[in-house]
Amino acid sequence: MTSTALAATLFGPEDLRMMERPLDPLASGMVRIRFGAGGICGSDMHYYRHARTGDFVVTSPLVLGHEIAGEVVEIAGSAPDLKVGDRVAVNPSRWCGHCKPCLEGRPNLCENIFFMGSASKTPHMQGGFSSYFDAIPAQCVKIPDHVTYQAAALAEPLAVCLHAVARAGDVTGKRAVLFGAGPIGLLTMLAAQRAGIAETTVVDIAAAPLAFATRLGANHVVDISGGEEALKAQAAAQPFDVAFEVSGTAAGLASAIGVVRRGGVVVQVGNLPGGQIPVPANAVMAKEIDLRGSFRFGAEFFTAIELIGDGSVDVLSLVTAQRPLAVAPDAVRLALDRSQSVKVVLTA
Repeated sequence: MTSTALAATLFGPEDLRMMERPLDPLASGMVRIRFGAGGICGSDMHYYRHARTGDFVVTSPLVLGHEIAGEVVEIAGSAPDLKVGDRVAVNPSRWCGHCKPCLEGRPNLCENIFFMGSASKTPHMQGGFSSYFDAIPAQCVKIPDHVTYQAAALAEPLAVCLHAVARAGDVTGKRAVLFGAGPIGLLTMLAAQRAGIAETTVVDIAAAPLAFATRLGANHVVDISGGEEALKAQAAAQPFDVAFEVSGTAAGLASAIGVVRRGGVVVQVGNLPGGQIPVPANAVMAKEIDLRGSFRFGAEFFTAIELIGDGSVDVLSLVTAQRPLAVAPDAVRLALDRSQSVKVVLTA
């Protein structure tokens, strides 16, 4: 067994380095995993650009990566459902299981959560963009033989989107507008369609991801780079029942509130880089809009694995490039170029 791991480690804004780090002996109750694949997420890109995402600020070197899958290579202690050689998708959430939200069935709101590749806690919990990394058995979900590591790694973003759609309530037969045509926006669209949404409109300021949204089945796309007149006209003719704000921008949230119908639902999915933005609260009040947050996921992670396994959701349809883990800094920069990238996946 190797004594070191090669890890994509963030030291500051735009300072991501591939570093050899020592591997300590595997602690009791832990599982060691050999990296198989990992998806580069929007939060990884926020960390790369700003050394923060939302309210989570990097204060010490952080290994990125929370969309990950790999092979179990070592087990220390009891793990009845796992064995060496198992192929697993790794749930980056390590829930406590005993706080009030956990007991209420909302583990994504766990008061004591540790989340891989996140600066939400100090010391930070290191991520999975590493040739070897450790997890607890409960984080490891076995995947069918026919599911690739690349697809399994994308169970995490799919779970985020399944949870976002669940937060919207019953969407059967409704009209939805989604702000942001990145991977989370596109997967939210697919999740909403699976949940029975009748019509989807995807909004963005870039032509390339909107074209991708059309290929994936969006009923309408609207480019608002030159203004919102077309979007407002569409909403005036038939207002939207539900809006998913995935762009993580003040403009996106204001537009979502503006075009959703009276009594409609707005789900905030995107992570706002600065954490604080103005909200058109009078419109929320006067239209009696339900403004709902959506944060990570709970049991949806297991549902995502099932949907990928049975072919219900083709997560690989979003992948525009694959790069080896060893060139992760270059891959992150590629992912940031929306003119040519939707989803970039790292491979072993």
